Amino acid sequence: MDLTRNIENIYPLSPMQQGMLFHSLLSPESGVYMEQLTALLEGPLDVQAFEKAWQALIARHSIFRTAFVWEGVDEPLQVVYRKLPFSIHQEDWRGLSATERDRRVDAFLQEQRRHGIDLGAAPLLRVSLLRLEDEVYRLVWTFHHLLLDGWSFPIVFKELFMLYEGFSRGVTPRLPAARPYSHYINWIQQQDKSQAETFWRTMLQGVTAPTPLPMARRTRIATDAATYDVQSLDLTPETSNALRDLARKYQLTLNTFVQGAWALLLSRYSGSDDIVFGATVSGRPPSLPGSERMLGLFINTLPVRAQIQPESPVFSWLQQLQALQAEMRQFEYSSLVDVQGWSDVPREMPLFESIIVFENYPVEQAVAQQRSSLRVKNLRSSEQTNYPLTVVAAPAQTLGIRIAYDTRQFAPDTISRMLGHLRTVFIAMSRDLEQPVDALPLLTPDEKRRLLLDWNANDAPLPPEADLVRLFEKQV
Repeated sequence: MDLTRNIENIYPLSPMQQGMLFHSLLSPESGVYMEQLTALLEGPLDVQAFEKAWQALIARHSIFRTAFVWEGVDEPLQVVYRKLPFSIHQEDWRGLSATERDRRVDAFLQEQRRHGIDLGAAPLLRVSLLRLEDEVYRLVWTFHHLLLDGWSFPIVFKELFMLYEGFSRGVTPRLPAARPYSHYINWIQQQDKSQAETFWRTMLQGVTAPTPLPMARRTRIATDAATYDVQSLDLTPETSNALRDLARKYQLTLNTFVQGAWALLLSRYSGSDDIVFGATVSGRPPSLPGSERMLGLFINTLPVRAQIQPESPVFSWLQQLQALQAEMRQFEYSSLVDVQGWSDVPREMPLFESIIVFENYPVEQAVAQQRSSLRVKNLRSSEQTNYPLTVVAAPAQTLGIRIAYDTRQFAPDTISRMLGHLRTVFIAMSRDLEQPVDALPLLTPDEKRRLLLDWNANDAPLPPEADLVRLFEKQV
């Protein structure tokens, strides 16, 4: 077969794709930017129709037929193929005990991640069905982040189940034409890079080094590769609802609250009032028609500069932080490599060492709303970035925060304390946005008790005839 005849399109990478490709090739064994999404499917699953639905989805969206080329070319390219073979991997575990099934599932997920994905061979995804009971399957979807962002997930599942329901009834569903990812690449190439350069140079003027993370280990634990762990917290319904009410009152977003809380923590930890961290932006431009319905990687990670104003009311400071975000949104297409070059931070140093991801795409809600003969439960996703600290905020009924961290650089109790500090800041914000920024507390109630009582427990019996002055001099 002549492979060149099977090529549909060739075009450059988006800025975020360039960064992900670089880090994936730099540490191929690390599992960085490998994505896994799992769910339980309950009901009379028509496996043949389900496989046909995935095949139709791949045929429908060019990003699923894309591979990447980086050797022998001036710059990396993505190559879209016209047709690709695809099948679902199946295993039948109905004869195993529940304990053994759970063990096998965990081992299977780890093996899928270790196996990795060949970025030069499309499709960059694998789908597996693990049959646990007669009408219970574990769906495992493994793919590389180069293909999709989180906003794409609800679109994928909506179309997948529409196709499945049609095929299981013997009909071919009609879906509106899909717009290819190349339209977004074309849009990027039309943007004015000089305006972006002016904005970023002005925004980062005077920043000469990344904000330090003094809570990190001074000496990394020596291992062959980075290992990551995750810790999380969920704010109470009372705190979450209070933050939403204040967001409406002061015309703020929950994302701004999260960025403000993180900026405050970094400021207190580092002792600096001038903070830089990374934030992942949606990157779907309103000026590109249909971008909200396209599949692909639109997100970008860019620097946020937050200058702490100790005497300013919290709401006023957060509004200024949000205004900067609104201005930055015009230049979300900027390459982080370019932005680094436009700053005063040396090339050999990172621009930031922590990032915030605000997940405002309702994947579980979108899946739950699908009209399907299957029940989808326990939807879970996992990913790994190349940053030492990734803070993920997920607004559901309550605001959830999870921190993924490099275990070589951070101890588990360090991350636990960090989450406790974040909780304290959120609670304080939810109670009073009129107070000055400097008044926001950081210590948890347990830490306060230890400081005031445990570490100052100096009661001791004193003989009646003792001379207090002489005792003091003796200690001196």
